[in-house]
Amino acid sequence: KGKKNAREGCSLPEPSWEERLANAVTPLWRLPYHEQLQVKYESQRKILQTLSSHLEELGIDAQKPGGLCCPLQPVVPSPIINGYRNKSTFSVNRGPDGNPKTVGLYVGTGRARNIVCVKANHVENIPAKHKQVAQCYEEFICRSPLDSCILFHKGGHWRELVVRTTSCGHTMAIITFHPQELGQEALATQKALLKEFFTCGPGTICALTSLYFQESTMTRCSHEQAPYQLLHGEPHIFEELLGLKFRISPDAFFQVNTAGAEVLYQLAGELCQTTEDSILLDICCGTGTIGLSLAHRVSKVIGVEVVEKAIEDAKWNAAFNGISNCEFHSGKAEAVLPQLLASWEDARPLVAVVNPSRAGLHYRVVRAIRNCRSIRRLLYISCKPEGEAMRNFLELCCPPDPVKKLAGEPFVPVLAVPFDMFPHTVHCELVLLFTR
Repeated sequence: KGKKNAREGCSLPEPSWEERLANAVTPLWRLPYHEQLQVKYESQRKILQTLSSHLEELGIDAQKPGGLCCPLQPVVPSPIINGYRNKSTFSVNRGPDGNPKTVGLYVGTGRARNIVCVKANHVENIPAKHKQVAQCYEEFICRSPLDSCILFHKGGHWRELVVRTTSCGHTMAIITFHPQELGQEALATQKALLKEFFTCGPGTICALTSLYFQESTMTRCSHEQAPYQLLHGEPHIFEELLGLKFRISPDAFFQVNTAGAEVLYQLAGELCQTTEDSILLDICCGTGTIGLSLAHRVSKVIGVEVVEKAIEDAKWNAAFNGISNCEFHSGKAEAVLPQLLASWEDARPLVAVVNPSRAGLHYRVVRAIRNCRSIRRLLYISCKPEGEAMRNFLELCCPPDPVKKLAGEPFVPVLAVPFDMFPHTVHCELVLLFTR
């Protein structure tokens, strides 16, 4: 009651913009790390309880000791707690001080019309190098006579900045620009000024390995929709993971926490229980990190990925590391996988690892996995298990359904291992092992 009265009397100060941003993007930042892990363990426990309840509704006896459908291990901690992100996306918008060319992260919502862009200098999961590049980009666009593009239909040009770094010391910057009505000559001038700033001007302090420019008229564009134009440096940056070297293109997926990914992939190899005779199916393989890191354990790796540039990287990565037992297929998993598995007659054991985006797996992908009798073991790695992935879990475990064309024997969840790939946030990577 005393606290309520204090608030009513306005005696408690409003949080600063820095605090608001930290609360928005790293809501656990005030907690000691061991308490963060406990919070995440409880959240993953609730997710498994939800899955258990849904399975019960399907007539599946999923209640094991502890009320969960499978054992839940403690959260595996991240080897690095601060500054672990190897990729950061910064927006350009009006800041709390009214500066329309503030480079930072959003606070507020579009629905409430209270969005402001706050500098991220204090955010604990973003490394110093990313903050440095963001500060230099802000300095450049503040010097520019061109406006920032806050709303597409109201004009303006300067937009997002993506910074990618690696443990090898490489830094890639990707700048998104709305061309509006500018002609090719005017665009060439802006690209030349940007290159000069980062190679000869104040931006040289960033020591960029790669500087990319993307002309985009949409909120998000793929390389196919709006090609990335290399203004300076190398076309790729390189990362080392579990003794292998990986090439990374501007839009290729790579786990955002490299040190955490090493621990995750090591455990994935143990859970897969592959033999030298096994074939590993790596679905949503990105640049091939999981498949290539486990290639020495199996007879063959088959990777599928929608981003064409990532598949190019995966093939390069395999060749560079002298790995010859991998094949990678470019295209949507729902189009490629059913064709791959429809006439599968290989007698060797087939183990599947899936690592989809937050949108989960397309139904046709789940159906192809269910209907391929050779797949007896499936490792599902999800960054949002409470979302669309939950639908996938139920589709994998439900009884055969002729209407849905789910003819194969159902899978059963046997083990859940949470990984803290995102310290200071509420997010957690959940690895669920299914067998049948």
